[in-house]
Amino acid sequence: MPEKKPIPPETTKELTYTEKVWYTVGIVAIVAVLILIARVAFGVLLMALAGCLISIYFHGLGDVIERKTKWKRLPCMIISIAGSFIILGFLLWFMGSKIQIQISQLSDTLPLSIGKLKLSLDETPLGRKVLEATSGGSSEKLFATASQFFSTSFGVLGNMYIILFLGIFFTASPSLYKDGLVLLVPPDHKELARRIINRTSLTIKGWLKGTMFSMILLIVLMPIGLSIMGVPLALVLGLLAGILVIVPNFGSLIAMIPGVLLAFTISTNTAIIVALIYIGVQTLVQNIIAPIIQKKMINMPPALTIVGQLIMGVLGGAMGIIMAVPALAIMMILVDEIYVKKINPK
Repeated sequence: MPEKKPIPPETTKELTYTEKVWYTVGIVAIVAVLILIARVAFGVLLMALAGCLISIYFHGLGDVIERKTKWKRLPCMIISIAGSFIILGFLLWFMGSKIQIQISQLSDTLPLSIGKLKLSLDETPLGRKVLEATSGGSSEKLFATASQFFSTSFGVLGNMYIILFLGIFFTASPSLYKDGLVLLVPPDHKELARRIINRTSLTIKGWLKGTMFSMILLIVLMPIGLSIMGVPLALVLGLLAGILVIVPNFGSLIAMIPGVLLAFTISTNTAIIVALIYIGVQTLVQNIIAPIIQKKMINMPPALTIVGQLIMGVLGGAMGIIMAVPALAIMMILVDEIYVKKINPK
Protein backbone atom coordinates (compact mmCIF):
# COMPACT_ATOMS: atom_id res chain seq x y z
CA MET A 1 0.00 0.00 0.00
CA PRO A 2 1.51 3.31 -1.03
CA GLU A 3 1.72 5.79 1.76
CA LYS A 4 -0.66 8.76 1.57
CA LYS A 5 1.09 12.04 1.41
CA PRO A 6 -0.02 14.38 4.12
CA ILE A 7 -2.12 17.30 2.90
CA PRO A 8 -0.20 20.47 3.52
CA PRO A 9 -2.09 22.88 5.73
CA GLU A 10 -3.64 25.87 4.02
CA THR A 11 -1.53 28.91 4.28
CA THR A 12 -3.59 31.75 5.75
CA LYS A 13 -2.34 35.17 6.56
CA GLU A 14 -3.07 36.11 10.14
CA LEU A 15 -4.04 39.69 10.74
CA THR A 16 -2.02 41.61 13.22
CA TYR A 17 -3.65 43.33 16.16
CA THR A 18 -3.26 46.74 14.52
CA GLU A 19 -4.89 45.54 11.30
CA LYS A 20 -7.82 44.07 13.24
CA VAL A 21 -8.31 47.37 15.04
CA TRP A 22 -8.29 49.32 11.77
CA TYR A 23 -10.71 46.87 10.13
CA THR A 24 -13.08 47.26 13.10
CA VAL A 25 -12.81 51.05 13.02
CA GLY A 26 -13.50 51.02 9.27
CA ILE A 27 -16.61 48.85 9.64
CA VAL A 28 -17.96 51.01 12.48
CA ALA A 29 -17.28 54.17 10.45
CA ILE A 30 -19.10 52.77 7.39
CA VAL A 31 -22.10 51.76 9.51
CA ALA A 32 -22.16 55.19 11.18
CA VAL A 33 -22.02 56.97 7.80
CA LEU A 34 -24.85 54.79 6.44
CA ILE A 35 -26.99 55.52 9.52
CA LEU A 36 -26.25 59.25 9.20
CA ILE A 37 -27.19 59.22 5.50
CA ALA A 38 -30.42 57.34 6.28
CA ARG A 39 -31.25 59.84 9.06
CA VAL A 40 -30.66 62.82 6.78
CA ALA A 41 -32.56 61.19 3.93
CA PHE A 42 -35.48 60.50 6.28
CA GLY A 43 -35.59 64.19 7.21
CA VAL A 44 -35.60 65.16 3.53
CA LEU A 45 -38.46 62.72 2.88
CA LEU A 46 -40.45 64.26 5.74
CA MET A 47 -39.98 67.74 4.25
CA ALA A 48 -41.04 66.42 0.83
CA LEU A 49 -44.15 64.89 2.45
CA ALA A 50 -44.94 68.22 4.13
CA GLY A 51 -44.55 69.94 0.74
CA CYS A 52 -46.98 67.43 -0.74
CA LEU A 53 -49.49 68.26 2.01
CA ILE A 54 -49.27 71.96 1.14
CA SER A 55 -49.78 71.13 -2.54
CA ILE A 56 -52.77 68.91 -1.75
CA TYR A 57 -54.26 71.73 0.34
CA PHE A 58 -53.93 74.26 -2.50
CA HIS A 59 -55.39 71.84 -5.05
CA GLY A 60 -58.19 70.81 -2.69
CA LEU A 61 -59.16 74.44 -2.15
CA GLY A 62 -58.91 74.99 -5.91
CA ASP A 63 -61.27 72.06 -6.47
CA VAL A 64 -63.84 73.62 -4.11
CA ILE A 65 -63.60 77.01 -5.88
CA GLU A 66 -63.88 75.31 -9.28
CA ARG A 67 -67.00 73.37 -8.25
CA LYS A 68 -68.69 76.42 -6.78
CA THR A 69 -67.87 78.93 -9.54
CA LYS A 70 -67.51 76.69 -12.65
CA TRP A 71 -64.43 78.75 -13.59
CA LYS A 72 -61.35 77.37 -15.34
CA ARG A 73 -58.65 75.64 -13.39
CA LEU A 74 -55.94 78.32 -13.58
CA PRO A 75 -57.89 81.23 -12.02
CA CYS A 76 -59.21 78.89 -9.33
CA MET A 77 -55.66 77.85 -8.39
CA ILE A 78 -54.50 81.48 -8.39
CA ILE A 79 -57.35 82.39 -6.03
CA SER A 80 -56.54 79.35 -3.87
CA ILE A 81 -52.86 80.24 -3.42
CA ALA A 82 -53.14 84.04 -3.34
CA GLY A 83 -56.24 83.96 -1.13
CA SER A 84 -54.54 81.69 1.42
CA PHE A 85 -51.53 83.99 1.69
CA ILE A 86 -53.75 87.11 1.88
CA ILE A 87 -55.87 85.63 4.68
CA LEU A 88 -52.77 84.48 6.57
CA GLY A 89 -51.12 87.88 6.16
CA PHE A 90 -54.28 89.67 7.30
CA LEU A 91 -54.54 87.50 10.41
CA LEU A 92 -50.88 88.09 11.25
CA TRP A 93 -51.30 91.84 10.73
CA PHE A 94 -54.57 92.01 12.68
CA MET A 95 -53.61 89.80 15.62
CA GLY A 96 -49.83 89.52 15.33
CA SER A 97 -48.93 92.25 17.82
CA LYS A 98 -51.50 91.05 20.35
CA ILE A 99 -50.35 87.44 20.02
CA GLN A 100 -46.72 88.51 20.41
CA ILE A 101 -47.54 90.41 23.61
CA GLN A 102 -49.48 87.47 25.01
CA ILE A 103 -46.68 85.02 24.16
CA SER A 104 -44.23 87.26 26.03
CA GLN A 105 -46.62 87.44 29.00
CA LEU A 106 -47.10 83.67 28.90
CA SER A 107 -43.34 83.05 29.12
CA ASP A 108 -43.18 85.39 32.14
CA THR A 109 -46.31 84.06 33.84
CA LEU A 110 -45.75 80.29 33.57
CA PRO A 111 -42.87 80.11 36.12
CA LEU A 112 -45.06 81.95 38.65
CA SER A 113 -47.95 79.60 37.88
CA ILE A 114 -45.72 76.56 38.43
CA GLY A 115 -44.55 78.02 41.75
CA LYS A 116 -48.12 78.61 42.89
CA LEU A 117 -49.10 75.10 41.83
CA LYS A 118 -46.26 73.67 43.96
CA LEU A 119 -47.48 75.68 46.97
CA SER A 120 -51.05 74.44 46.44
CA LEU A 121 -49.91 70.83 46.16
CA ASP A 122 -47.77 71.17 49.28
CA GLU A 123 -50.90 71.88 51.32
CA THR A 124 -52.34 68.36 50.86
CA PRO A 125 -50.84 64.91 51.61
CA LEU A 126 -51.53 63.69 48.07
CA GLY A 127 -49.97 66.84 46.62
CA ARG A 128 -46.82 66.36 48.72
CA LYS A 129 -46.48 62.83 47.35
CA VAL A 130 -46.79 64.19 43.80
CA LEU A 131 -44.10 66.78 44.51
CA GLU A 132 -41.81 64.11 45.96
CA ALA A 133 -42.33 61.91 42.90
CA THR A 134 -41.52 64.76 40.50
CA SER A 135 -38.67 66.33 42.44
CA GLY A 136 -34.98 65.89 41.73
CA GLY A 137 -33.91 63.96 38.68
CA SER A 138 -37.40 63.30 37.38
CA SER A 139 -38.30 66.98 37.08
CA GLU A 140 -34.91 67.83 35.59
CA LYS A 141 -35.40 65.10 33.02
CA LEU A 142 -38.91 66.41 32.28
CA PHE A 143 -37.67 69.97 31.76
CA ALA A 144 -34.78 68.72 29.61
CA THR A 145 -37.20 66.75 27.44
CA ALA A 146 -39.49 69.78 27.11
CA SER A 147 -36.56 72.00 26.17
CA GLN A 148 -35.40 69.49 23.57
CA PHE A 149 -38.94 69.27 22.16
CA PHE A 150 -39.31 73.03 21.77
CA SER A 151 -35.81 73.48 20.35
CA THR A 152 -36.60 70.77 17.81
CA SER A 153 -39.89 72.49 17.08
CA PHE A 154 -38.08 75.75 16.34
CA GLY A 155 -35.82 73.76 14.04
CA VAL A 156 -38.92 72.58 12.21
CA LEU A 157 -40.08 76.19 11.93
CA GLY A 158 -36.68 77.06 10.49
CA ASN A 159 -37.27 74.57 7.66
CA MET A 160 -40.71 75.94 6.84
CA TYR A 161 -39.47 78.06 3.96
CA ILE A 162 -38.03 74.93 2.26
CA ILE A 163 -41.32 73.10 2.76
CA LEU A 164 -43.26 76.08 1.44
CA PHE A 165 -41.17 76.26 -1.74
CA LEU A 166 -41.53 72.50 -2.23
CA GLY A 167 -45.29 72.88 -1.84
CA ILE A 168 -45.40 75.67 -4.44
CA PHE A 169 -43.34 73.61 -6.92
CA PHE A 170 -45.55 70.55 -6.39
CA THR A 171 -48.63 72.77 -6.81
CA ALA A 172 -47.37 74.37 -10.04
CA SER A 173 -46.89 71.07 -11.90
CA PRO A 174 -48.24 68.07 -9.99
CA SER A 175 -48.52 65.88 -13.13
CA LEU A 176 -44.76 66.21 -13.69
CA TYR A 177 -43.93 64.60 -10.33
CA LYS A 178 -46.83 62.14 -10.49
CA ASP A 179 -45.79 60.90 -13.96
CA GLY A 180 -42.18 60.77 -12.79
CA LEU A 181 -43.11 58.41 -9.96
CA VAL A 182 -45.14 56.24 -12.33
CA LEU A 183 -42.19 56.02 -14.73
CA LEU A 184 -40.13 54.36 -11.98
CA VAL A 185 -42.65 51.50 -11.78
CA PRO A 186 -42.47 48.45 -14.10
CA PRO A 187 -45.01 48.55 -16.99
CA ASP A 188 -47.18 45.80 -15.51
CA HIS A 189 -47.78 47.83 -12.33
CA LYS A 190 -48.22 51.36 -13.67
CA GLU A 191 -51.99 51.25 -13.30
CA LEU A 192 -51.56 50.11 -9.67
CA ALA A 193 -49.16 53.01 -9.06
CA ARG A 194 -51.66 55.54 -10.44
CA ARG A 195 -54.42 54.04 -8.28
CA ILE A 196 -52.22 54.28 -5.16
CA ILE A 197 -51.33 57.92 -5.91
CA ASN A 198 -54.96 58.90 -6.50
CA ARG A 199 -56.18 57.08 -3.40
CA THR A 200 -53.40 58.65 -1.30
CA SER A 201 -54.32 62.12 -2.54
CA LEU A 202 -58.01 61.58 -1.71
CA THR A 203 -57.19 60.25 1.77
CA ILE A 204 -54.81 63.07 2.61
CA LYS A 205 -57.40 65.62 1.40
CA GLY A 206 -59.90 64.14 3.85
CA TRP A 207 -57.35 64.27 6.68
CA LEU A 208 -56.42 67.87 5.88
CA LYS A 209 -60.07 68.91 5.70
CA GLY A 210 -60.86 67.44 9.12
CA THR A 211 -57.64 68.75 10.69
CA MET A 212 -58.05 72.30 9.42
CA PHE A 213 -61.70 72.46 10.45
CA SER A 214 -60.75 71.15 13.91
CA MET A 215 -57.98 73.75 14.10
CA ILE A 216 -60.38 76.61 13.28
CA LEU A 217 -62.98 75.39 15.79
CA LEU A 218 -60.43 75.12 18.59
CA ILE A 219 -58.98 78.55 17.83
CA VAL A 220 -62.50 80.01 18.04
CA LEU A 221 -64.08 77.97 20.87
CA MET A 222 -61.15 77.66 23.27
CA PRO A 223 -60.55 81.41 23.82
CA ILE A 224 -64.30 81.89 24.39
CA GLY A 225 -64.40 79.24 27.12
CA LEU A 226 -61.17 80.46 28.75
CA SER A 227 -62.33 84.09 28.65
CA ILE A 228 -65.60 83.16 30.37
CA MET A 229 -63.55 81.57 33.19
CA GLY A 230 -61.36 84.67 33.41
CA VAL A 231 -58.16 82.89 32.38
CA PRO A 232 -55.57 85.37 31.08
CA LEU A 233 -53.91 85.09 27.65
CA ALA A 234 -56.92 83.22 26.23
CA LEU A 235 -56.11 84.15 22.63
CA VAL A 236 -52.63 82.65 22.57
CA LEU A 237 -53.83 79.59 24.50
CA GLY A 238 -56.56 79.00 21.90
CA LEU A 239 -54.05 79.48 19.09
CA LEU A 240 -51.72 76.95 20.74
CA ALA A 241 -54.56 74.42 21.09
CA GLY A 242 -55.51 74.88 17.44
CA ILE A 243 -51.96 74.46 16.14
CA LEU A 244 -51.26 71.39 18.26
CA VAL A 245 -54.36 69.61 16.94
CA ILE A 246 -52.11 68.46 14.11
CA VAL A 247 -50.39 66.18 16.67
CA PRO A 248 -52.99 63.55 17.67
CA ASN A 249 -53.12 62.28 21.27
CA PHE A 250 -50.12 64.25 22.59
CA GLY A 251 -50.95 67.67 21.13
CA SER A 252 -54.13 68.15 23.18
CA LEU A 253 -52.30 67.24 26.40
CA ILE A 254 -49.44 69.65 25.66
CA ALA A 255 -51.91 72.45 24.84
CA MET A 256 -53.84 71.88 28.08
CA ILE A 257 -50.84 72.24 30.43
CA PRO A 258 -50.26 76.04 30.18
CA GLY A 259 -54.01 76.78 30.34
CA VAL A 260 -54.48 74.74 33.52
CA LEU A 261 -51.34 76.24 35.09
CA LEU A 262 -52.60 79.78 34.44
CA ALA A 263 -56.00 78.82 35.86
CA PHE A 264 -54.26 77.79 39.08
CA THR A 265 -53.32 81.46 39.56
CA ILE A 266 -57.05 82.13 39.99
CA SER A 267 -58.14 79.12 42.04
CA THR A 268 -57.97 75.33 42.14
CA ASN A 269 -61.65 75.05 41.19
CA THR A 270 -61.04 77.25 38.14
CA ALA A 271 -58.16 74.99 37.10
CA ILE A 272 -60.42 71.93 37.32
CA ILE A 273 -63.14 73.61 35.26
CA VAL A 274 -60.58 74.77 32.67
CA ALA A 275 -59.23 71.20 32.39
CA LEU A 276 -62.79 69.97 31.80
CA ILE A 277 -63.28 72.68 29.13
CA TYR A 278 -60.12 71.51 27.33
CA ILE A 279 -61.14 67.86 27.51
CA GLY A 280 -64.74 68.55 26.46
CA VAL A 281 -63.97 70.85 23.52
CA GLN A 282 -61.11 68.71 22.20
CA THR A 283 -63.16 65.51 22.53
CA LEU A 284 -66.08 67.11 20.68
CA VAL A 285 -63.88 68.46 17.88
CA GLN A 286 -61.41 65.61 17.38
CA ASN A 287 -63.59 62.56 18.09
CA ILE A 288 -66.99 63.65 16.76
CA ILE A 289 -66.77 66.56 14.32
CA ALA A 290 -63.45 65.74 12.59
CA PRO A 291 -64.35 62.07 11.80
CA ILE A 292 -67.66 63.22 10.27
CA ILE A 293 -65.82 65.67 8.00
CA GLN A 294 -63.16 63.13 7.08
CA LYS A 295 -65.92 60.58 6.33
CA LYS A 296 -63.76 57.86 7.91
CA MET A 297 -61.18 58.11 5.11
CA ILE A 298 -58.51 57.51 7.74
CA ASN A 299 -59.62 54.88 10.23
CA MET A 300 -56.52 54.14 12.29
CA PRO A 301 -56.52 52.27 15.60
CA PRO A 302 -55.40 54.67 18.38
CA ALA A 303 -52.65 52.30 19.53
CA LEU A 304 -51.21 52.15 16.00
CA THR A 305 -51.22 55.96 15.83
CA ILE A 306 -49.34 56.27 19.14
CA VAL A 307 -46.75 53.64 18.15
CA GLY A 308 -46.29 55.35 14.80
CA GLN A 309 -45.82 58.72 16.51
CA LEU A 310 -43.20 57.28 18.86
CA ILE A 311 -41.26 55.66 16.01
CA MET A 312 -41.51 58.74 13.80
CA GLY A 313 -40.51 60.93 16.74
CA VAL A 314 -37.34 58.91 17.31
CA LEU A 315 -36.45 58.99 13.62
CA GLY A 316 -37.50 62.53 12.72
CA GLY A 317 -37.99 64.50 15.95
CA ALA A 318 -40.90 66.95 16.15
CA MET A 319 -41.28 66.88 12.36
CA GLY A 320 -41.70 63.11 12.49
CA ILE A 321 -44.43 63.38 15.14
CA ILE A 322 -46.31 65.97 13.06
CA MET A 323 -46.07 63.88 9.89
CA ALA A 324 -46.86 60.57 11.62
CA VAL A 325 -50.56 60.35 10.67
CA PRO A 326 -50.20 61.09 6.92
CA ALA A 327 -47.15 58.80 6.75
CA LEU A 328 -49.11 56.00 8.44
CA ALA A 329 -52.03 56.60 6.08
CA ILE A 330 -49.74 56.23 3.07
CA MET A 331 -48.21 53.04 4.51
CA MET A 332 -51.66 51.55 5.15
CA ILE A 333 -52.72 52.31 1.57
CA LEU A 334 -49.53 50.72 0.22
CA VAL A 335 -50.02 47.58 2.33
CA ASP A 336 -53.69 47.35 1.32
CA GLU A 337 -53.07 47.80 -2.41
CA ILE A 338 -49.87 45.77 -2.74
CA TYR A 339 -50.43 42.95 -0.24
CA VAL A 340 -53.95 42.68 1.22
CA LYS A 341 -55.84 42.90 -2.07
CA LYS A 342 -53.49 40.31 -3.59
CA ILE A 343 -54.17 37.67 -0.92
CA ASN A 344 -57.84 38.60 -0.42
CA PRO A 345 -59.16 39.56 -3.87
CA LYS A 346 -62.79 40.70 -3.93
